[in-house]
Amino acid sequence: MPDQAPEAAPKAGLPPWMATFADLMTLLMCFFVLMLSFSEMDVAKFKQLAGSMKEAFGVQAEIEVKTIPKGTSIIAQEFSPGTPKQTILNEVRQFTVSSSLNSLDVGQKERVRELERQEQRAERQAEALRQALRQEIENGTLLIRRESTNVIVQILEKDSFPSGSAELEIEFLPTLAKIGRLLQPLYGAIAVAGHTDNVPISNSQYRSNWDLSAARAATVVQQLLDTGIDPERVMVSGYADTQPRAPNDTAANRALNRRIDITLITNKARHGGFAEDSAPESGADVAAPDSLADSDAAAPREPETSPETGTVDGAATAN
Repeated sequence: MPDQAPEAAPKAGLPPWMATFADLMTLLMCFFVLMLSFSEMDVAKFKQLAGSMKEAFGVQAEIEVKTIPKGTSIIAQEFSPGTPKQTILNEVRQFTVSSSLNSLDVGQKERVRELERQEQRAERQAEALRQALRQEIENGTLLIRRESTNVIVQILEKDSFPSGSAELEIEFLPTLAKIGRLLQPLYGAIAVAGHTDNVPISNSQYRSNWDLSAARAATVVQQLLDTGIDPERVMVSGYADTQPRAPNDTAANRALNRRIDITLITNKARHGGFAEDSAPESGADVAAPDSLADSDAAAPREPETSPETGTVDGAATAN
């Protein structure tokens, strides 16, 4: 058997294609290095991305701070200091116990509790007024209701004003004086608003329902001031038929819309001004019905008619 031919010895060095490949990789690396050197990093977006990743994975980092922790909430959109609490620690830490919380509590629970206390106080005041004015309510002259922290004494047109006039009925003056003596010791600003139905009016005294509603509200305010109520607490407004309590489709509903609303605003002492009074503690909510005896100082003032003009003293009427 003949011997096999000897194999050729391999050539020394790397294969020829390796040189081309290494050259290509070197060029690509230089290209990307140059691209990176020309680029700029957006620090804000990087921090935002890092923060969202921390919230997603529930990562809480302890960061030493040298200022008061601040944050926002749904109610307080501006930055404000957090609620201070006494502590024996020498360092202040800001943290949450739930990864779903992304804002700090800046006293929301305290505000909710204060709102509940004001609503409870307003409800007690409304109930005391209902007891003191039970006869007038049964006669269909008054309605008393509470809206949030405000107490509203609603005077219906029945037995209070003649149709189309801002002159008070003489028989209604003692009732209005009684309301004034009840409201005088209570804390809060008073807003008196006149309302009418949608039946238009136009005569020598009132150009429209706007004039009539404002004139009726001013007449009521004048009688309330005679009972000793501070004028700085009172505000007058007329709304005509823009804020009905019921649709103006029946005579009964239109009679319900013709009204004067005396609103006791329990969360502030007066309308505007520079003086500020502190809210009272949960004490006396309303004067006792037994203390409503008529006195000379609080006696109702009857309207006086001017012999020259024929207008009523105290009524804000247009000539």
